[in-house]
Amino acid sequence: MTIKFGVSPIAWTNDDMPELGADTSVETILADAHAMGFEGVELGGKFPRDPATLGPLLARHRLDLVGGWYSLRLLERSAEHEIAALAPHLALLTALGAPVFIAAETSNAIHGDRARQLADAPRLPTERWSEFGARLAAVAAHVAAQGLKFAYHFHLGTVVERQDDVERFIAATPDQVGFVVDTGHAALGGVEAQALIRAHPSRIAHVHAKDVRRRVFDDVRRGSRSFLDGVVAGMFTAPGDGDLGFAPVMRALAAIRYAGWIVIEAEQDPAVADPVTYSRVGLQTLKREAASAGLIGERGRHSFALPRESGDPGVLS
Repeated sequence: MTIKFGVSPIAWTNDDMPELGADTSVETILADAHAMGFEGVELGGKFPRDPATLGPLLARHRLDLVGGWYSLRLLERSAEHEIAALAPHLALLTALGAPVFIAAETSNAIHGDRARQLADAPRLPTERWSEFGARLAAVAAHVAAQGLKFAYHFHLGTVVERQDDVERFIAATPDQVGFVVDTGHAALGGVEAQALIRAHPSRIAHVHAKDVRRRVFDDVRRGSRSFLDGVVAGMFTAPGDGDLGFAPVMRALAAIRYAGWIVIEAEQDPAVADPVTYSRVGLQTLKREAASAGLIGERGRHSFALPRESGDPGVLS
């Protein structure tokens, strides 16, 4: 498989805050994604969960299903119970040919709770990492047996958030427990995405590309505000509109000969940050940097005049 570019529905409608994009239909998301040139889309909360319904819907818009988020609760239940709980989600992904199973531990997460400040992200005691890692390994092995890559998503407001969490995670799990390298969560969690890619090439199962506005993140932290407050304020944005440079990440992916999906995310308020405008900027930014890094050929990149970076939520100048 070569590099393919997909998009997350989170720019249109947010599963953690359903009021954001509440009136946007799945048909609109898929039509927009295809019109912009994306090849696939991740699963969203509004998407039908019946393969017989979702499959033809995706086919009509000529889009592949890339994968979909699953909320693990391995700190509360055994691997066997988790495997039973995830069966319908895994069956949907398998039926539609999705290559990755995206998961994050959420049993004590705070990212979906607007009453909890971002600084209250949970920490896992040292003595629990071995058990957690063993349960993750069992789940990942089960997913792999169904032909999918297991891709763990380290995420702000969860038990795997910071550089030291990632290091403990790697020490506690086998290579089969892969990562989603999310550039936005990495940057704000103090994880250097390109270093993680180069140091652990066998772990890189999937890529989420989003940009950040550090000024907004710093304001959220200083003001003891929540993760969702940060989303609404514009803490994240599409690649090419924030503070991150994507050339180092693309070079790192090229160095490990990454072959898979790169999915653009930009969880913002769609009423302020138009999903089509931002997703288009993100796609062209990544194609430009991927071509420069040799990750894709120049023919995979078409010209697009990028607006200048504004650094302000919802404004592309």
